[in-house]
Amino acid sequence: MGKGTQWVSHLKQRASELKADTYALYLASRRRDVPWHAKAVAVLVVAYALSPIDLIPDFIPVLGYLDDLLLLPLGIALVIRLIPRPILEECRDQARRQMADRKNPTIRSTT
Repeated sequence: MGKGTQWVSHLKQRASELKADTYALYLASRRRDVPWHAKAVAVLVVAYALSPIDLIPDFIPVLGYLDDLLLLPLGIALVIRLIPRPILEECRDQARRQMADRKNPTIRSTT
């Protein structure tokens, strides 16, 4: 495997982890045992991640993707620090399970 292939593989894995963390933050924001300030920041980060509106439009070369490459991971990192570790781990596990279930749907017979 060449360096280019390894790099692409690493980026795909990292993107998958960010997607799972974003979903875990959504799950955490709905829990009663998460501090209100962590919930507020989590809602903002998840809303920004899902929003079609960017601070810097994507059509601007290079700069357009900076918010996706820098701001979103920084926001996720901030929320991860605000949520108590045991709660975050539970939400990450739940997010991974639910995402895995969606990737491997089962075909149910109607008979």
